[in-house]
Amino acid sequence: MSLTKLTTLGALKASGYQSRSIKEELRANLLKKLQSGEKVFEGIRAFDTTVIPDIERAILSRHNILLLGLRGQAKTRMARMMTRLLDEWIPVVKGSEINDDPFHPISRYARDLIAGQGDDTVIEWMHRDERYTEKLATPDVSVADLVGDVDPIKAANLKLPYSDERVIHFGLIPRSHRCIFVINELPDLQARIQVALFNILQEGDMQIRGFKLRLPLDIEFVFTANPEDYTNRGSIVTPLKDRIESQILTHYPKDLESAREITRQEAHPSREQAEAIRIPPLAEDLLEQIAFEARSSEYIDPKSGVSARLTISAKENLYSTVERRIILNKETTGCVRIADFQGVIPSITGKIELVYEGEQEGTQIVAQNLVGKAVRTLFTRYFPSPEKSKKKKEPNPYQPVLDWFSSGHELDLLHDIPAKQYQKTLSGVPGLKEIVQQFHPQAKGDEQLLLMEFLLHGLAEFSLLSRGNLQTGTRFKDLFSSVMNSGAGDEQS
Repeated sequence: MSLTKLTTLGALKASGYQSRSIKEELRANLLKKLQSGEKVFEGIRAFDTTVIPDIERAILSRHNILLLGLRGQAKTRMARMMTRLLDEWIPVVKGSEINDDPFHPISRYARDLIAGQGDDTVIEWMHRDERYTEKLATPDVSVADLVGDVDPIKAANLKLPYSDERVIHFGLIPRSHRCIFVINELPDLQARIQVALFNILQEGDMQIRGFKLRLPLDIEFVFTANPEDYTNRGSIVTPLKDRIESQILTHYPKDLESAREITRQEAHPSREQAEAIRIPPLAEDLLEQIAFEARSSEYIDPKSGVSARLTISAKENLYSTVERRIILNKETTGCVRIADFQGVIPSITGKIELVYEGEQEGTQIVAQNLVGKAVRTLFTRYFPSPEKSKKKKEPNPYQPVLDWFSSGHELDLLHDIPAKQYQKTLSGVPGLKEIVQQFHPQAKGDEQLLLMEFLLHGLAEFSLLSRGNLQTGTRFKDLFSSVMNSGAGDEQS
């Protein structure tokens, strides 16, 4: 017989059911999953050898947890996934506001009910998905919100004096008895509110107002915090931090492969976009490299961090940029171009916090520079470094392309041109296709064209070509003639 069909305390006793604390519950279920090789934090990337083992050790130690890291590092997601380690169903006293365990009731209501009805006390079953509470810490959160307060309406309705504990309106924390309770952005909680958590973490009980009652709450606490908050908005008071047994540092992906997996998993193009649009590995790497460049940029505040949401939003925008282009050109399919990365600029500008020098440059310019730096960094992974060739005095593999531009030719590559015109424009540069074939013989069709365009942008980043912005595209030309013309223009003015 399924336990969830039991409806009375007597039947529950007869079944042999044994209750346990939430920390023991988490520990026991984690041990089972570890022994079976089952993943607990499925879908969490880049943390397999760092953060996840730390969380598992904390759970095995029956610890409350503080996840400390910059924004966009999956802290809240991991906290939510901890519910997978809870028993699927647990019994509670029916009508209890704080999920009383029938075997260990702590509220006045449950104790009185069991004392009066004994084995006939009605129980109900609570699913693990209901055993998760999350609160965003804000400066206006009060002790009453978290712990509770006297409810004068309840006192009047029940005709009870304020000295009777039954007039208490419980806050979020007691209502999370036998649950996982998450407080996000803990430093934003006022210091006096943090102090109210001391006893709950140390002694496992709490006190409301002047009442003598103490509730031995059974809660798994998970806190999240951003190191930036320690100086900019608030701090975690030292005694509270001391009572949180495990502090675990999170981080951003450390390599392109992990970052690419996260973005693939989290970006959600429409079905039509996914079927009609192709994003080659080069374009995916370029997206991720933009975030890596942002995290090391002198124009961006490193304490603020650059969320993984940047690349997720950018990829979705990239799909939409290509989709818009193929619709305008009445085409049915399309492949990403370097020019399409102009469409991801809005995904960057809203997700970076600039320092003073960056503010002087402007978010638009900083975002465009990040794309350029990403091209430069990736260029040497796909083609020989122009700087190394020069130092070693080796023949320049890019000379045929450079010679064509130095003979007075220019190339205007417009953003939304049809696929046939895009191919014709790039193929008009002698030597460009041959260089791509030399270093990437396996690349064909759209991928080959993408590499050809990437090659032009890379040469511009290494100051071998001049690149200028047109209203609807990009112009490439010889660097020397561009400098001379600029100088002549200055003299005339």
